[in-house]
Amino acid sequence: MILPSTSPFRCLVIDLMHESLLPMLENLGVEVTYVPDVKKEEVPDMVQDYQMLVVRSKMRITADFLKHAPNLEILARAGAGVDNIDDGVLEARNITLINAPEGNRDAVGDHTLGLLLALFRKITRGDRQIREGQWLREDNRGEEIGGKTIGLIGYGHMGKSFAKRLMGFDCEVLAFDQQPVENPFPHVRLTSLEEIQEKAQVLSLHIPYTKENHHFVNAQVLAGFRHPLWVLNTARGEVLDHAALVEAMKTGQVPGAALDVLENEKLKTLTSEQHERLTYLMDHPRVILTPHIAGWTHESYVRINEVLVHKLAGFLATRSRESL
Repeated sequence: MILPSTSPFRCLVIDLMHESLLPMLENLGVEVTYVPDVKKEEVPDMVQDYQMLVVRSKMRITADFLKHAPNLEILARAGAGVDNIDDGVLEARNITLINAPEGNRDAVGDHTLGLLLALFRKITRGDRQIREGQWLREDNRGEEIGGKTIGLIGYGHMGKSFAKRLMGFDCEVLAFDQQPVENPFPHVRLTSLEEIQEKAQVLSLHIPYTKENHHFVNAQVLAGFRHPLWVLNTARGEVLDHAALVEAMKTGQVPGAALDVLENEKLKTLTSEQHERLTYLMDHPRVILTPHIAGWTHESYVRINEVLVHKLAGFLATRSRESL
């Protein structure tokens, strides 16, 4: 049973957050318990009396977990992805979900562009060679973004952010999204996956991970591209079939890739097949890997809090009006 609206609105924060979150919440009159070091196994015993829970990636939100949270009204995911929340469990309990893709979209756009530039201009490779005492200019002759056709799969906050940064590069930008898109940039043309496969030389992934999107880009999809294809993934590792990617790289269909996310980011738990694929990618001269940091900047760390608190303020205002 939900506590009366006259009771203090209590929030439990179980993941490490930027220090600005607590005063922001307190300014809204929210009573905050901040326990970033709590173990996930301990959270069910703590959550009973709270109306709000703030999470990053520490734990999965399931129907069984929500049985321990009878008063929960709002779940805040401090980030963009909500793949650690089981499908339908919040709707079944009428719990409002807020997340903050607006908070780290600029960081993701910057990082994706940086990956593409580093890939095309062999920046990381050249850096390593100089540190090893090699000065190989011709070996590091690169490519330009201008004149290329870049295909985006996913044109929400992250896809739009990357597209915005491509505006000055004299390239064609095509975007495909299964959801309705509002206000696309003038230099971006919304189109079908088939046209992207027909024309693109660069593919950048910006879709959330869902059961439907598991291995969205697979062997069949990669085989449909007519041109050699550079692949960027700053979304979720599971939307890209890494076995298919490695095979496409072995045949030369994919000359290079830049991945901020992996199929399994818990490196100590890799299966033998996953380890073999990752070793291939690590050894490939035209692969760049970063540790899921596309949205991870000092600015986004604060901005995510600002977005969540802004959305919470709207929720509390609505809640207050409904209680009158």
